[in-house]
Amino acid sequence: MPSGIDSSYGRILFRSFGAGYDLLKRYMRLLLIGLAVTLAVVPTPTTWIEAVYSREAYLVFQNLLTPISNLTGIALFDVLLVAAAVGLLWWWGRVLWYVAAGGRWRAVWQISFNTIALAAGVYLVFLLVWGLNYRREPLTTKLDYEPQRVSSKALTVLAHEAVERLNSLHLRTHAQPWPDFGELPVRLGLAFEQIQQDLGARRTAVTGLPKQTLLTPYFKRAGVDGMINPFSLEVLVNSTVLTFERPFVVAHEWAHLAGYANESEANFVGWLTCLSGDAASRYSAWVFFFPHLLRHLDPDQQAQLWEEMDMGPMTDFRAVSERISQTVPIVRINANRVYDRYLRANRVDEGIASYGAVVDLVLGSTIGEAALADSRRRK
Repeated sequence: MPSGIDSSYGRILFRSFGAGYDLLKRYMRLLLIGLAVTLAVVPTPTTWIEAVYSREAYLVFQNLLTPISNLTGIALFDVLLVAAAVGLLWWWGRVLWYVAAGGRWRAVWQISFNTIALAAGVYLVFLLVWGLNYRREPLTTKLDYEPQRVSSKALTVLAHEAVERLNSLHLRTHAQPWPDFGELPVRLGLAFEQIQQDLGARRTAVTGLPKQTLLTPYFKRAGVDGMINPFSLEVLVNSTVLTFERPFVVAHEWAHLAGYANESEANFVGWLTCLSGDAASRYSAWVFFFPHLLRHLDPDQQAQLWEEMDMGPMTDFRAVSERISQTVPIVRINANRVYDRYLRANRVDEGIASYGAVVDLVLGSTIGEAALADSRRRK
């Protein structure tokens, strides 16, 4: 065969292979997007998620990833955010810079499609590593929970008890230094493990080292106390939270690490953890819980409770109010709106209102009742 024909045949094969490869990549991206959309909208069996993912597969990931992230005090989420922002800008800029003038709109469409496929891939990783926990069985179905225990009388009694605990613990806890964030895994780690076992976990989550983050200025303005990185399963904290708030903030985020994605359930697990800890942790638990109780009472009852409270804890609540007042309303409102939509998109129907349901879990469950009984004995 003449060499010219041979080389032409080779070019044809190369172009055909290249076109086929491009078509395969396009179909793979379509498949990725389709899979992400399907998993986002199609119902998943909560019993399967609970048994196979939340109690088993997820905790394998968590026991692997969190200790690795604990090896550095740097927030890996910050690294991911910076890399994602720089990478996307470079990617889009490079494509649009080198494209011919006549093909710009086609290039914009192509890179938009590729970006959507990338976002779909990130969403699938999110679901695999942590996000499917939003679809597990509600904690109320796994506890000895009876809604009739949640009554106005029980709520009033518990509110007065909260004031009593705050008064009795304040002097003891403020007479010694409060723990730094880095000390909390040692001081609360065993309590966190025990609470998970009490809630029926066979495999338990490990504690995450609380880390400061570049997002702190945003956290401060938006009123966010902490979050977990759902990709490397690390704990990020708002370093401006007050010393007596730290134990509960960290315990709440550990509850998320244990797979309790619902905010009320994370509040409940964090409250149980702190109530099983030392005096400082118990005080932090009651500082968190008391405002949730107040919201369910009428103004006269609220006024009576404030009158019963000593000046020490009263001063602490004023400090919390002062910290919260430093938020920027428009930032806080928009942050709440975005998070509410995020929760609803992940099948938490009550959205951000799920934070307050912790009172029902405390009053309506036997484990909540037992934690209160133990707290009365320890005082």
